Amino acid sequence: MLSQAEIIHVIQDGVYTILIVSAPMLVIGLVIGLIISIMQATTQIHEQTLAFVPKIVSIFVALIIFGGFMLTTLTEFLERIFSYLNSLGV
Repeated sequence: MLSQAEIIHVIQDGVYTILIVSAPMLVIGLVIGLIISIMQATTQIHEQTLAFVPKIVSIFVALIIFGGFMLTTLTEFLERIFSYLNSLGV
């Protein structure tokens, strides 16, 4: 059975993995959203789809570009989880 410290370590590892995996898409979406927001403020065009569509497209492009990195990170996390389970004898 895992101790309380080991359980907290597993949870911290999971949260860290989630942050690392989601960071590329979130940062790119944030940057594109900021650029579009500045353009909308300067041109005074406030169309909702103008902001939505480029962000979605940029997030899909980020998913294609960083997909291998994300898969590798998630696979390493899964291997760590399996090693925790293996140490329990499950």
